[in-house]
Amino acid sequence: MYTREQVERVMRNKGYVYFTSDTDYDLNIIGIRNSQTGTKVTNLFDDVLSVSFKLKGTWIYREWAITTDPGKRAVINYSNRQGVARLLTGQYRSSYSIGLHKGEYEALTQKKEVKVYRDANRDMVLNENKIQEGLFGINIHKAGTDTKFVENYSEGCQVFKRTQDFNEFMRICKEASKIHGNAFTYTLLESKDFENPPII
Repeated sequence: MYTREQVERVMRNKGYVYFTSDTDYDLNIIGIRNSQTGTKVTNLFDDVLSVSFKLKGTWIYREWAITTDPGKRAVINYSNRQGVARLLTGQYRSSYSIGLHKGEYEALTQKKEVKVYRDANRDMVLNENKIQEGLFGINIHKAGTDTKFVENYSEGCQVFKRTQDFNEFMRICKEASKIHGNAFTYTLLESKDFENPPII
């Protein structure tokens, strides 16, 4: 869907850090939210997570289907009394580490504060007028083998549609942690950021 060069260009246009070191596995982990759906709860894995890094001097680029938005069941039956969470776009430096998601399996777990919208009215439209910053367990994890609907797999987490894709992602993260330590930067963009970006 996207190219590594497109992703780097958008990152630089926004003033975000994009790692270009020749050191192996210096990861750029970047989510791209589907702007075409606006604030509607689609309940679908219609977003993208990309990873780009160098390996032996050659760029590697991967992308997979995810959701960056909460699902229908989570919007209706959220567990936080302030409302369901939705991560704000932006760059969160060294905000994640490899840990256990809900104590069950290894994933990227939140270790520094992030910003989320909170929506408590259950109207299937994701409100963007209430912002909180903190540690909310906004993890990067998986759904099922090949999950059709998001439902309550995400209450703000970034969630892979397919277990196989998630496992590939985690293998890359584990290799990176051996070299760079257990800290990962996550950046969330919008697909509209890629429409006619200025030429550098």
